[in-house]
Amino acid sequence: MPARQPARPQQIHPADTHDTIRVLGARENNLKNVDVDLPKRRLTVFTGVSGSGKSSLVFGTIAAESQRMINETYSAFVQGFMPNVGRPDVDVLEGLTTAIIVDQERLGANPRSTLGTVTDVNAMLRILFSRLGTPHIGSSQAFSFNIASISGAGAVSYSKGGREVKERRDFAVVGGMCPRCEGMGKVSDFNLSALYDENKSISEGAITIPGYTVDGWYGRIFGASGFFSADKPIKRFTKKELDALLYKEATRIKVDGINVTYEGLIPRIQKSMLSKDREAMQPHIRAFVDRAITFQTCPDCDGTRLNEGARSSKINGINIADACRMQISDLAQWIGAIDDESVAPLLASLSSSLNSFVDIGLGYLSLERPSGTLSGGEAQRTKLIRHLGSSLTDVTYVFDEPTIGLHPHDIARMNALLLALRDKGNTVLVVEHKPEAIAIADHVVDLGPRAGSEGGQIVFTGDVDGLRASGTLTGQHLDDRATLKSETRTATGAIEVRGATMHNLRDVDVDIPLGVLTVLTGVAGSGKSSLITGSVAGREGVVWVDQTAIKGSRRSNPATYTGLLEPIRKAFAKVNGVKPALFSANSEGACPTCNGAGVIYTDLAMMAGVASTCEECEGKRFSAAVLDYTLAGKNISEVLEMPVARAEEFFGAGESRILAAHKILQRLVDVGLGYITLGQPLTTLSGGERQRLKLASQMADKGQVYILDEPTTGLHLADVEQLLGLLDRLVDSGRSVIVIEHHQAVMAHADWIIDLGPGAGHDGGQVVFEGTPADLVAARSTLTGIHLADYVGA
Repeated sequence: MPARQPARPQQIHPADTHDTIRVLGARENNLKNVDVDLPKRRLTVFTGVSGSGKSSLVFGTIAAESQRMINETYSAFVQGFMPNVGRPDVDVLEGLTTAIIVDQERLGANPRSTLGTVTDVNAMLRILFSRLGTPHIGSSQAFSFNIASISGAGAVSYSKGGREVKERRDFAVVGGMCPRCEGMGKVSDFNLSALYDENKSISEGAITIPGYTVDGWYGRIFGASGFFSADKPIKRFTKKELDALLYKEATRIKVDGINVTYEGLIPRIQKSMLSKDREAMQPHIRAFVDRAITFQTCPDCDGTRLNEGARSSKINGINIADACRMQISDLAQWIGAIDDESVAPLLASLSSSLNSFVDIGLGYLSLERPSGTLSGGEAQRTKLIRHLGSSLTDVTYVFDEPTIGLHPHDIARMNALLLALRDKGNTVLVVEHKPEAIAIADHVVDLGPRAGSEGGQIVFTGDVDGLRASGTLTGQHLDDRATLKSETRTATGAIEVRGATMHNLRDVDVDIPLGVLTVLTGVAGSGKSSLITGSVAGREGVVWVDQTAIKGSRRSNPATYTGLLEPIRKAFAKVNGVKPALFSANSEGACPTCNGAGVIYTDLAMMAGVASTCEECEGKRFSAAVLDYTLAGKNISEVLEMPVARAEEFFGAGESRILAAHKILQRLVDVGLGYITLGQPLTTLSGGERQRLKLASQMADKGQVYILDEPTTGLHLADVEQLLGLLDRLVDSGRSVIVIEHHQAVMAHADWIIDLGPGAGHDGGQVVFEGTPADLVAARSTLTGIHLADYVGA
């Protein structure tokens, strides 16, 4: 027999060697030439203090380049209609796959947008009712509250065979929109005294709407309209003149030789302000709307947004409005009970989508819920739903703190979903702070060592056990556990809530103690926010710091957002004997070449625009003459380049001491933002940094009761202790603090806990515990009590 040949070593197919995403020389934002290799088809968690560069690496570099390269596969014509994505500042990016970003950006804040419309569920429900609903009223658009019923007839002319042909045509569109509220579900009424001062004339500034000053453009239009005298007090207007001021439809007029459109105050406000979601408005506009306009449920449709025809068509006694009002977990059961072969594929798809909501912990929501009212965590989980049943593999999923807004009980469920995505052969990249979410990582990348200019470096890569032993800030604090207080403060009074019934609350009676730190907890959807917004937030002396995102352009920065720049400009003006406007990059002091932007933007059509530093001001934003003026040896540009901590020292003593500025800077340091610079654009701040900037800004309000909605959002484990110190200082200064929170460290630090539940949606809405954290741990009678006891090791 011939000798047996030795087995050849099995060769690896070249296609199987691409198992790493390689990043070389990443310099986005504060990253300092970062090099890192990330394993594909594994779950990698990115950790580090807020501002250390996690989002810059994951979202600003890896995900951004993946999206840019996908966009480049389309034709130049198509790219012209797509958002421009510039190439990130990085030397090499290898091994990228298609990136799907599941971030915390709020869903569309359009007032016509609901949870049902921003997902596919509402569209499928409309098709279902158009096929099975009795009586049959029309196609699926007959069940849409965004389509009005209209009809018309008339003659049309067109060319046919070289001849002009005239025909009579009729058309009709059957929509589901309620004609009274135009599909909004609410009707508005105006408080005219908030629109104008009837004792003044237009030229004296009678109009009190924000932006309608006498010298402003709107003031000039109303003053020169000719429909009434600009010098006559409004209380002496005739009925016709008052009607023209308030209700006149759009009319072309000339003002200062320019053709403009005149429109009455009320239709103009309805278009410019009421067409936006309240949560998306600037604070001063929101305050005006709250003062001037009252909203009430539409009496014709009872808030369903749908007309009578759409509400009359039913399946098994349920109309589409009833279906949209159901809790999603109940709606899933109702859909599951419908058995009709003619729509079997539709029913299967609907059931799958609705069950995904339940699986991901959102079964307590309803489809009629306005999308702008979803929290960041709820919005992120809603986006995740469309990917759960996807057959795609070898995709990179990118998550931004997916555990935000989740009770410890729900974090295990989210972890299982992330692992399921990985096990299908996908790469999962997660930015996280929670130890429970870090624990499931296959690979950890820790950035730091600190934040801002002191961060931007890789301080550890490896597994979770290696992170614990690494000595980095994250490693040191990974096993931190807060202890229960040995002594708690005594309440000085109480906010009495009686018969609260907002959303899922079940006639709740509760006394929220004053003069102490109170934590309101419970699973997501148990009724915490409903209790606060419906019964506490609107009271006098209450400051409500919610989770709505702060808006800001690339010209906005911490100094402008907090009002810090105002006293600084006045101090510069006083010392130098000039106008304060000179020290604003958006006003007279702006560099004339870049108009105060610091950079010159060049639009390159379908390609990413280019931003180049202004050669005139070298990126300093101010004209050369303005930079000659100094305060304690520093010009305005040098001041804006200071980190907050350095600026607090600068404006706290000596000839540069400004008391008003120093107070604002102290609050910024208190919330852990000492490392950001005063002039850093808001667009470069992370979600956690924006949340704390908002907290610092609203701490200036003269309130006695502060309500904070999950202030640990975006906070590193090392920063939670600093936050607890801030909460203690607020209470010790005589204020009452109420915190809606899931973080066990905050619960353990509380003087009093109010736990809602026992479940979410209609399974919640009740107070299941009131007492001290020690009593909650001892009783272990609720889900929160069980998890808190495990956390403190009781």
